[in-house]
Amino acid sequence: MADKELRKKLAFASADIFGGGSFNIINFLYPGFLALTVGINPFWIGFIMLVARGWDAITDPLMGHISDRTKSKLGKRRIYLVFASPFVLISMYFLFFPYAFSDATLRIIAVLLSYLVFTTVQTSVMIPYYSLSSEITSDYQKRASYNSYRLAFSIFSSILCVAVPGIIVSMYADAAIGYQVMSVSFGLLFALSVLFTGLFAREEIQTPIVEAKLSVKELVKPLSLRPFRQYLGMFLVLQMSMAIMSGLFFFYVDFYITQSETLAGQSTMVGLISAALMFSMQIVALPIYIKIISKKGKTFAYRIGAYLWIFTALFILVIPQNVSPVVIYLIAALMGFGISGPGLVPHTMYGDVVDAGQIKFKDRLDGQMSGFTNFINKIAQAVGLALVMFILGLAGFQEKIPGGEAVVSQPDSAMLAIKIIMALAPLIFMSIGIYISFKYRIDAKKQHEITNAIQNKLTNQEELIESL
Repeated sequence: MADKELRKKLAFASADIFGGGSFNIINFLYPGFLALTVGINPFWIGFIMLVARGWDAITDPLMGHISDRTKSKLGKRRIYLVFASPFVLISMYFLFFPYAFSDATLRIIAVLLSYLVFTTVQTSVMIPYYSLSSEITSDYQKRASYNSYRLAFSIFSSILCVAVPGIIVSMYADAAIGYQVMSVSFGLLFALSVLFTGLFAREEIQTPIVEAKLSVKELVKPLSLRPFRQYLGMFLVLQMSMAIMSGLFFFYVDFYITQSETLAGQSTMVGLISAALMFSMQIVALPIYIKIISKKGKTFAYRIGAYLWIFTALFILVIPQNVSPVVIYLIAALMGFGISGPGLVPHTMYGDVVDAGQIKFKDRLDGQMSGFTNFINKIAQAVGLALVMFILGLAGFQEKIPGGEAVVSQPDSAMLAIKIIMALAPLIFMSIGIYISFKYRIDAKKQHEITNAIQNKLTNQEELIESL
């Protein structure tokens, strides 16, 4: 029985190799690829991110609506993971295709179309997968355990997708070829991980298809549930903080921490080691946060991690240029330990919120709720990255000129902007998350009441929802 449970957890967690890995490839590598290889100004990078989010505003809720109304031998969710898996590979290849048009407008259009295709494929995978996380088990503590496995896979993939792609690209004299090899390699890994979950992660909770017709009112219905709005708020500020930090991380290390080496045209492993330490500590911290959840609750674990993250990020303001790499290694490790808490908790909350929604709406709207969740995830990435790219463009950040020399330095104004944003983003956004966490009321006791209310139709369900 224990071996069967472990296999089920591994099968369920597998797809987040794509979820976590692609998130970090986009955040850590994509801005640099577009600016320093394709030769697109940071302002237009921000524009591309925002246009893609407008597309997601349509496709994400629509995909949730469709999956809630799907009937197949593989259930409502897993059928889409199986179908989309080959397109994960194809879309990854074109995402990092080094378009070399001499006209900047053509390069921007090509990149935008490639990015839209990728986000559409990502939508078709991640929205059913988010829904699956609430259907995989109905037990409050087991959900935390299943999602800790999922997050561990996500973080491990994040480590690979920060360190290994850069190594692959550096193996080739022409970075454009390196990016193509990298995208095919990781596209294949992502496709197989999604396919594995689709075939083998059997859900415990199976519900009838939702009969409601497609309408704007129907799509936004989950937002009337207060715990869901609170969950989205905590998730949004987490993802936005992570997108901003990761989008600027390598710029900060290469042009500030190792400025002398970069100026001399020398490459270092400082950025890769720092990122690997940050993500490794997130995995190390997971059992600790699981223990905190069992003793003190999910929101307490969220706040503990957020406080540590804020505290360590503020050190960025005082770290001197060309400092010893040991200092940035220590900061990265402590920051990773902090990020792990708020990184884990929203995943463990999702199933509880869906259960509450089942009482309020008399239907289990996993798909629609996951549509909003994935949209919030993408909004966080886009707004976070677009905002910082706009600011860097205004601050004078220098992108690569196609056919020109490699960029080895940045103006002081751009570096000052990078430092301030990286230090203050967690303080601003995670403080909002901490505030929301004090308002969230679904703890283990409330979840037990919710489960009983679902099973016992005679329970005063309206009163229970009002107490949340």
